[in-house]
Amino acid sequence: MIAAGLGFAALFGLLAIGVPLGFAMAVVGFVGFGLLVSFQAASYSIGQIVFDNVMNYGFSVLPLFILMGNFVARSRLAEELFAAAEAFVGHRRGGLAQATILACGGFSSVCGSSVATAATMVKIALPPMRKRGYADSLATASIAAGGTLGILIPPSTVMVIYGILTGTDIGKLFAAGIIPGAVAVALLLGAVSLATLRRPEIGPSGPRRSWPERLGALRKTWGIVALFALVMGGIYFGIFTATEAAGIGAAGAFLFVILRRLLDFAMLKRTLIETARTTAMMFVILFGALAFSNFIEAAGLPTALSRWIAGLDVPPLVVILVIVAIYLVLGCALESISMVLLTVPIFFPIVTGLKYDPIWFGILVVVVTEISMITPPVGLNIFVINAMAPEVPTGAVIRGLVPFVGAEIALVLVLLAVPGLATWLPSLMR
Repeated sequence: MIAAGLGFAALFGLLAIGVPLGFAMAVVGFVGFGLLVSFQAASYSIGQIVFDNVMNYGFSVLPLFILMGNFVARSRLAEELFAAAEAFVGHRRGGLAQATILACGGFSSVCGSSVATAATMVKIALPPMRKRGYADSLATASIAAGGTLGILIPPSTVMVIYGILTGTDIGKLFAAGIIPGAVAVALLLGAVSLATLRRPEIGPSGPRRSWPERLGALRKTWGIVALFALVMGGIYFGIFTATEAAGIGAAGAFLFVILRRLLDFAMLKRTLIETARTTAMMFVILFGALAFSNFIEAAGLPTALSRWIAGLDVPPLVVILVIVAIYLVLGCALESISMVLLTVPIFFPIVTGLKYDPIWFGILVVVVTEISMITPPVGLNIFVINAMAPEVPTGAVIRGLVPFVGAEIALVLVLLAVPGLATWLPSLMR
């Protein structure tokens, strides 16, 4: 336990001086494992981690889903989603912010990344909200919060990583995220209504659209619907695996770009380079986290935690609440993927030992990870907003996020109270 504590202290120390996360975890993991076992064993361990995971067929799903999201982002489908949502709810108080949430939910169904969802919607939703006189706090916060849906509504890169780490079926995890994703959208819409109820001036209403206009805008979103139905329908009905679905989804998104005559060599090059960079970044973090996890395991932290929890005379739900609280605290200091990679190997044996469903726990982990995307000081979606709209003070974004963080915490409580929201659809899968 002392060695593990020193390891975490060293990790946060390296992060504080600006060492990239993946490299910081790899260095601490290598040195710690070397001191506890031997540096020769640590060298073999690092090499084995890289080799095993590069050669792991299951991980090919990550670059394929990332590629699908990048093609979709360039096919202008996101603009059509926002236009359709605005046609239906734009006349309401805070309607454009609610349209942003709905468009984020639709875009998330073919993206899989919170950061990509937020970055895409900043360019699409922020200008019209400003034009209508929305407060910067509500406009930017609705984009940042809506972006978190990118890792809950399938396909999700975080679900893929959780599934590979724990051996949980990725297709069932995707199915498990559908209903909680819909509940999350509803709660975020409610947060907009609550924020504008007290201060209507921060989200002025717009003109009401006719039903022919609404249906015309809705028809243009058929591409997103078709792609989601193809990918998730194929997985749900057992037609193809999650990895095959990722390949089919990437090919389908590529086809949309071609049909819309948006493809040229420069765009293809940018898309492929961006996909390669994102994939490389995720793999560096993955390798570092696995090296650090090996050190933590050698230090005996998971075993010690399991024994400590087994000795507590408390209901299993209390243990889950403690784990959720740890995630909420860690989310203020760690990026989402690294947080999952660091904590799941520690908490997963404890949770399954308490007889909780691993699919349900996976969705719970994704939801609490969502919260980390919008909580300072390391909320990635806040950084995205700050980078793409630097004229908006970070403090204004954070203030606007308060009701949305409340909505995300409410989703955690709903999942704790009704676990069937996450387990019902997977139980029906072939």
